[in-house]
Amino acid sequence: MAAFARQGRKIVAIGRNYAEHIKELNNTAPKEPFFFLKPTTSYVPSGGKVEIPSGILAHHEVELGVVIGKGGRDISQANAESHVAGYALAVDMTARNLQDQVKKRGLPWSAAKGFDSFTPIGSFIAKERIPDPYNLGLSLKINGAFKQNGTTADMIFKIPRLIEHISSIMTLEEGDLVLTGTPSGVGPLNPGDLVECALTTSTGEQLATLDFSAIAREGGYQFKPE
Repeated sequence: MAAFARQGRKIVAIGRNYAEHIKELNNTAPKEPFFFLKPTTSYVPSGGKVEIPSGILAHHEVELGVVIGKGGRDISQANAESHVAGYALAVDMTARNLQDQVKKRGLPWSAAKGFDSFTPIGSFIAKERIPDPYNLGLSLKINGAFKQNGTTADMIFKIPRLIEHISSIMTLEEGDLVLTGTPSGVGPLNPGDLVECALTTSTGEQLATLDFSAIAREGGYQFKPE
């Protein structure tokens, strides 16, 4: 697993940062960046296995991750880039039925995002390899069929604004990962499925891949619908 994933202390995941994804889940567009936290124990390296707990409807969300290289608090947008070490391709897995259930009750949904193995992560990509992070292709295939195929050009809030907002609330630390949101096309992942993700340039050059499979988790949490 990438070194940053071993040393980072938190995953800060931005929600609702692509307009079409907001529409597909019938959510309201935020007026400022909106985020939630995921534990670093949810990381699983490329080639690994996502474990789906009993009764859980697991959804995939492919994302561009930003790796923090220099920590800071109250970072301005003008200085945000100096705090970025690089990038990584990632998938934010979501227990959608658990999330929907607790949201209806007005409860936190950390559990829906925080299961072990619910953040597949690719290798580190140095910042110099991606001069323009807003012109990249993000794709995800399940069993060879495209499910998500979007572009980072559709981000509502750009990376400097995300870093400014997060660091105005909590200190960002070296090795932390900021997940920048997902394009439309999210959907279910079932035990036995094979997932292939890619990050590409505007010319089709492949910058990163991330592959994993899904299996049923043995033991642990069991979802009980209300």
